[in-house]
Amino acid sequence: MKTINNIYNFSGTEKTYITIGTFDGVHFGHQKIIEKLVLEAKLAGKKSILLTFFPHPRMVLQKDSKIALINTIKERETLLAKTGLDYLIIHPFSKEFSMITALDFVENLLVNKLNVSKLIIGYDHHFGKNREGNIKQLTGYSKQYNFNVEEIPAQDIDEVSVSSTKIRAALASGNLKTANNYLGYSFMISGTVVNGKQLGGKIGFPTANIDVKESYKLIPKTGVYVVQSLIENQVVFGMMNIGNRPTVDGDYQTIEVHFFDFDKNLYNKQLTIELIYFLRDEHKFDSVASLIVQLKKDEETARAYLLTNF
Repeated sequence: MKTINNIYNFSGTEKTYITIGTFDGVHFGHQKIIEKLVLEAKLAGKKSILLTFFPHPRMVLQKDSKIALINTIKERETLLAKTGLDYLIIHPFSKEFSMITALDFVENLLVNKLNVSKLIIGYDHHFGKNREGNIKQLTGYSKQYNFNVEEIPAQDIDEVSVSSTKIRAALASGNLKTANNYLGYSFMISGTVVNGKQLGGKIGFPTANIDVKESYKLIPKTGVYVVQSLIENQVVFGMMNIGNRPTVDGDYQTIEVHFFDFDKNLYNKQLTIELIYFLRDEHKFDSVASLIVQLKKDEETARAYLLTNF
């Protein structure tokens, strides 16, 4: 898959099959649509394109929107690269871009720039200035500009929407098993390892503090999780705490990972942490000594889970 960061940078001359959308989560409902696109394009001898926009339109048009996305744009790109797509086009969304009319979008971008042969799109898809474009207009434009439109059935689109809602709700409640089942992979958090207060090392549980720069990234329920990460081509397991560290009077949320049987300097490294099991809620303990006792129990429980499931 080739990633192109602006529609206008696309220079292919071959006819294409295109789908358009956010595809946040790239969950099994999304995968079903993408598999259809990729298969149909291959059978027709055409190239497949997934066109998405970043920032998310709501982040631009609704400044007070408290949007929380399942994936960062980089995580989404990594997941989409596994689907067999020929091209992922991430076009910058801006207020200026939102003013393009539906006709200009179809004629200048889909037809003249992306060489669309077939557009696979949801029944409820709207596009162009004031969201004026819809499936009915697309069908009309397709006859005018000689491309086909295939409407994704309502039940498939509804399945995508319901799945996304259930994933977000499951992550907010700590129901990681349900979230991962709907995703078809382990929910991930990506960020840079930064300096913390180094309390973990002092109590025998050194941690990597993960700084997630993307403010729009959905962070799941506070608590302790069993996790894994690929570090220098090695899968390393551990446990992660998301929370405010109430036992030591923490006043802001941190994401801290204690890796098992691993002792390397990770500062400034970019890590992707996969959450595989929810251990427990975050608690305030009477003392640091009580916290250490609990952390030892957490590690025992985590290792037992890993021994059984991995």
